[in-house]
Amino acid sequence: MTDFQRDILIGLMFIVGILGFLSGEFIVSTITFATAAIFSNIVLSRRLLD
Repeated sequence: MTDFQRDILIGLMFIVGILGFLSGEFIVSTITFATAAIFSNIVLSRRLLD
């Protein structure tokens, strides 16, 4: 997966989290925000190790 594809994936998870929050689906929103944060941190830590 390229950097651009990872950025798109993280951005989409963030947008889905915002839409879930606005529609009142707080559990879905929390899960998508957490997934985006964890995935983003994994990507950044791999870059630092290289």
